[in-house]
Amino acid sequence: MRAVVLAIGIASFLAGEPALAADEQPMPPQNAKKLSEIVAKVEKRNDFQYVKEVGWSSDGYTVTYYTTDKAKVEITYDPVTGEPR
Repeated sequence: MRAVVLAIGIASFLAGEPALAADEQPMPPQNAKKLSEIVAKVEKRNDFQYVKEVGWSSDGYTVTYYTTDKAKVEITYDPVTGEPR
């Protein structure tokens, strides 16, 4: 019986480890612009067609979008100023 309880405890601990790693991901600063404001800036760019993807890293928000002539554009925005880097 102890072996079963021990095995379940170890399995639970190992299963919870990826969740702990996710908490270590960088977060936007408290004074960061709203993501919707940054996406609105992208949507106002010349020849904008659609947003493909938005990502976050310690460098800032990276927005990938396509233009009307099907060109792929990737821009990283400073999270505090909302300006391209």
